[in-house]
Amino acid sequence: MTGSLLDEYRDYLRIERSMSENTVSSYLADLRSFFENLECPPQEVSSEDIVAYFSERPQISKRTQARILSSLRSFFGYLLLEGKIMSNPCDKVDSPKPGRKLPDVLSVDEVDRIMSSVEEKDWTGIRDRAILEVLYGCGLRVSEAVGLRISDIFFSEDFVRVIGKGNKERLVPLGGMAKSALERYMSVRPHPADPSDDDVVFLNFRGKRLSRVSVFNMVKRQAAIAGVYKSISPHTFRHSFATHLIENGADLRAVQEMLGHESILTTEIYTHVDSRVWQGTIIACHPRSGSGV
Repeated sequence: MTGSLLDEYRDYLRIERSMSENTVSSYLADLRSFFENLECPPQEVSSEDIVAYFSERPQISKRTQARILSSLRSFFGYLLLEGKIMSNPCDKVDSPKPGRKLPDVLSVDEVDRIMSSVEEKDWTGIRDRAILEVLYGCGLRVSEAVGLRISDIFFSEDFVRVIGKGNKERLVPLGGMAKSALERYMSVRPHPADPSDDDVVFLNFRGKRLSRVSVFNMVKRQAAIAGVYKSISPHTFRHSFATHLIENGADLRAVQEMLGHESILTTEIYTHVDSRVWQGTIIACHPRSGSGV
């Protein structure tokens, strides 16, 4: 019963909610873990069952608890929508407050060192340099980078088209160094092993689409070679992209657009910019910001 409901829910997320495969997989992983040791069917889950699940697993961080609870709330919301339950058991469960965790950000010098650590002796080295330049130069998510298509790159106009979360499209400027690295890679890019990957930019040594795991491993390897020992991932370049733009005077709304964030508060977290800074700027520029009499 649980398996069939999860299959139906998966289709709902994909078709009706238009969620990405990565998001769908994350939701389902949380749900399968929750239901794995539960003896009752999903329709009989109570708020007490959910509280007990977290109480029995004190090793789960508050941030992870909040994510799991969000997955459960969405799933039971779907069951409620389908008339399979009368109320959402998550409504009576308080969401943990994970707090505000600021991501690690690279300095400009650290970025330069990592870029320079890549040996471009063969096409894979040229490819890795291009990936790093695109992650930092365009602020892409790793899934967006590995999903980048040749037809998404507009070299003469200096921008790339990105298909982000929820299949939302945005345009991101293509800076000089990222553009140059991409052009070098495209000149040595091998023929894909599968014709269906003809339009895929980044290929592995077998001529197939590069995976996210491969990019994670490459980023960690190059950081170690460069002597950068921060907690680093492909997303670190995205954080650094946004932070460096803001520090150099870029408008927060423009950065929000380039990152593809729905909320400017998300951009604030990614860029380490306190909301009082941009709120104060807006107030200071408004013609009726004075106290009046």
